[in-house]
Amino acid sequence: MADKLIIVESPAKANTIKKFLGGSTKVVASMGHIRDLPKSKLGVDIENNFEPEYINIRGKGDLIKSLIKDAKNAKTVYLATDPDREGEAIAWHLAHILGIPEDCKCRVTFNEITKEAVKNSIKNPRTIDRNLIDAQQARRVLDRIVGYKMSPVLWKKVKRGLSAGRVQSVAVKLIVDRETEIEQFIPEEYWNIYATLEAEKKEFEARFYGKDKKKLEIHTKEEVDKILAGIEKGTYVVSDVKKGEKKKVPAPPFTTSTMQQEASRKLGFTLKKTMSIAQMLYEGVKVPEKGTIGLITYMRTDSTRISEEARAAAKEEICKVYGEEYYENRYYKTKGNAQDAHEGIRPTYIELEPEKVKDSLTPDQYKLYRLIYHRFLASQMAAAIYDTMSVTIDVNSYQFKASGQSIKFKGFMTLYVESKDKEQNQDSKEENEEQNVDLPNLVVGQEVKKKKLNPKQSFTEPPPRYTEASLVKALEEKGIGRPSTYSPTITTILERRYIEKEQKQLVPTDLGKIVNKLLTENFQDVVNVEFTAEIEEDFDLIAEGKQSWKKVIEEFYGPFEKEVEKVEKELEHVKLEEEVSDVPCEKCGRMMVVKYGRYGKFLACPGYPECKNAKPIVETIDVPCPVCGGKVQIRKTKRKRNYYICENNPKSCNYISWNPPKVGEKWEPEADKALEPEKKKTTQKKTTKRKKSTKTKTKKKE
Repeated sequence: MADKLIIVESPAKANTIKKFLGGSTKVVASMGHIRDLPKSKLGVDIENNFEPEYINIRGKGDLIKSLIKDAKNAKTVYLATDPDREGEAIAWHLAHILGIPEDCKCRVTFNEITKEAVKNSIKNPRTIDRNLIDAQQARRVLDRIVGYKMSPVLWKKVKRGLSAGRVQSVAVKLIVDRETEIEQFIPEEYWNIYATLEAEKKEFEARFYGKDKKKLEIHTKEEVDKILAGIEKGTYVVSDVKKGEKKKVPAPPFTTSTMQQEASRKLGFTLKKTMSIAQMLYEGVKVPEKGTIGLITYMRTDSTRISEEARAAAKEEICKVYGEEYYENRYYKTKGNAQDAHEGIRPTYIELEPEKVKDSLTPDQYKLYRLIYHRFLASQMAAAIYDTMSVTIDVNSYQFKASGQSIKFKGFMTLYVESKDKEQNQDSKEENEEQNVDLPNLVVGQEVKKKKLNPKQSFTEPPPRYTEASLVKALEEKGIGRPSTYSPTITTILERRYIEKEQKQLVPTDLGKIVNKLLTENFQDVVNVEFTAEIEEDFDLIAEGKQSWKKVIEEFYGPFEKEVEKVEKELEHVKLEEEVSDVPCEKCGRMMVVKYGRYGKFLACPGYPECKNAKPIVETIDVPCPVCGGKVQIRKTKRKRNYYICENNPKSCNYISWNPPKVGEKWEPEADKALEPEKKKTTQKKTTKRKKSTKTKTKKKE
């Protein structure tokens, strides 16, 4: 009989905790949720004050029996699921299954899986937090109502099997709206004039600023010519010099969203991959002489707060490795809508530098751990200091400006520098162009020599498409979702094929555009950004015990139900207009229409079900095949990469290429490499697998 039974969510976490406790303590895993709403029906009793109808999850019967048996054979049961709302709900469901009273102090949580943290938590158990459970229930019930009421509208009007979700619909809307913005964008012409100047045998570049000390924007070639004529015979004289010092402070420790963004930018990880690896690092990794230990704190957090113990450990490490001048005790303000239940993400053992544990980690685990470690340590380091210099140079009545900076003290930049999104880079492009100029030591009144003038025409660019990283940033800034929802939301809309990735950019599919149009026109509140953010704030108030969860659902449900009824009536006799193609059906002669399936657009006969003819849509380009003159088709690989192939391949032409053909250009198969390398790699992998399986069979016979 076990003295203590500790139930966690995953086997990895169970194995780590077992090593710390030993003795007569048994640690088992619930494998996530054990009870949930049924999949086959709404599972919410609308008439009975929105009471959820929970059932045991199918396939978990044997596990539940095993947990009940273990609980009966233990003197004390501790529920040690994750320290967030979802974890609290799992603990509550476990308590229900095991017959543990609500006033029993059975709940233990730890922000980090270390020996000290685990033992301290078990010494100080608490009752299950009803407020956190209610906040989780509110989200689950509301999302279930929205999904089950809105999805049938999509089934009737677009396609069976589609789904609508509260947060996912808003995320799709953001991506579609951005695509519309890009499509409707009209570029505007603008010019810059760069002057290459020389002083003290050192060349530097200045940029045109304006006239009579007023900033002047240049939009046309005529304006450029007028300025060039005005400065043609002028003398370039330094009229102003400003020297100063600039500090750059480090970024705070990671929250879930900033970790996801930085891992995407620096490591190329998807959100799903980042969270999966972070979970492993949190739950436990086997390290020589330490055993299985958790290397980072809990990875679902929107707080940048750090414990005093971690702060002291960081100070000791920084002073030891870099010197005291590199340390600065820093406190970071957590954003207003953050839950602040946990610390920011940091290493649990500061002495375990990334290089020390590299051999114990997979390459991806090492990369993410290194990123988290360096970010945390840098957050407690001194600011970087730059010497700055900005000069104004007059030529007749016109002014040019140049700015430069040189690093005086690297501070935290010795270890870590935060990267930026493309959007941020565009905003700071002008600033960077000025600041990264290396200037000679100029003084007021000094004449500088003009070497050349370089007018440069440019055009304004549309906003960039969202990436996973920039979408998470947008969702967080707008208050949509919380740390635990970003990754599953983006994963869902990718799996539903409402959006797809093109070179890391998120692009709405035709199906996504149709679904978004239907929802925005008919369910304005649900896909409204501000409304969705307000609901998130309500969930936070429920978690703090300041709001009733059923009241929140009730206030939402009344107007929503009326909206659903209205939409169903209005759309009952409305049929979405089908796009008619110019391709006749080979079987019945009708003009085929464009339909949307799981994998995108295809052609189908409008005479369905009498005529069931359907075929893929083939995209072609205007340039003929460079080998035989036939039409060149655009196709996609499984990884969504475009390639180009002749319509006569493989019958009478071998043209196939990664690059679109150009008029008059001869195709060189060897230089192009076409698609053969990809095929060869696949064949090699299959051959390797066959060899391995053959070896296994031989060993079994022996």
